[in-house]
Amino acid sequence: MPSVTLSGRAFLRLSGKDAETFLQSLITTNLPDLPDGEIRPGALLTPQGKILFDFLIRRDGAEAFLIETSEDQRDALLKRLTMYKLRAAVDLAVVAGDAVTITWDAASADAPRDARFARAGLDVSRRPGDGGDSGDGDAALYDTLRISAGIPEAGRDYALSDAFPHDALFDLSSGLSFRKGCYVGQEVVSRMQHRGTARRRPVIVKGDGALAAPGTDLLAGGKPIGALGSVSGALGLAIVRIDRAADAINSGTPITADGAPVHVELPAWTGLAFPDDSAEVPAQ
Repeated sequence: MPSVTLSGRAFLRLSGKDAETFLQSLITTNLPDLPDGEIRPGALLTPQGKILFDFLIRRDGAEAFLIETSEDQRDALLKRLTMYKLRAAVDLAVVAGDAVTITWDAASADAPRDARFARAGLDVSRRPGDGGDSGDGDAALYDTLRISAGIPEAGRDYALSDAFPHDALFDLSSGLSFRKGCYVGQEVVSRMQHRGTARRRPVIVKGDGALAAPGTDLLAGGKPIGALGSVSGALGLAIVRIDRAADAINSGTPITADGAPVHVELPAWTGLAFPDDSAEVPAQ
């Protein structure tokens, strides 16, 4: 039962009789169907539909939610939520702690499950705190797990304010709902969904040896199609233009990183496939 502790995390608690309706009108996650014991990804978007803040959210008792985000996003996220609060009956508070313990395979029975990994067929739990003696694994183990599952992370695989939710698979990992009402950026994201105009998606990158450094361009025919994000040895993640990747694959043009050939594949659990006609087509 591997278990690691990640530092640099931060937590906000929102409580009160209006907490759910307040958040439901702001963030991408659909909260009414969020069960106890499940953690889902979420985002607060810009009006243009790009990810301004990203986080994980779960219920934390009656009429309360716990948001986990990165330490460097916490204060700005709290300020933004406070700005939207107005007269809503919601209390916002910073929760002490700067670490989270993640367990997988035989995940901790009493810790909430991460829905992103569940969609990929993996049993992963996470809870605030250092996990005592159980959270002593190398954080690189978690990186390898996350990369192999095709789950991107802000700051490492995409930049905030520069990526749409589709770019980070929010639409397929329980972090984005197309059945809920309006929220910030909803119109743009819904239009992308219904018109099928999402073109950037995360791919798992595999090399014959250790991959180049994060930030290295992936090239096809000398033209960039994306850039390496998280890297773990010969395995990495990159958010790429899948139409351009498809053109390279279909024409037999090598895809390279720092001159070395690499293989790219869409995470199997997503049901996505590289298009034959430079238009994204889900494989059902």
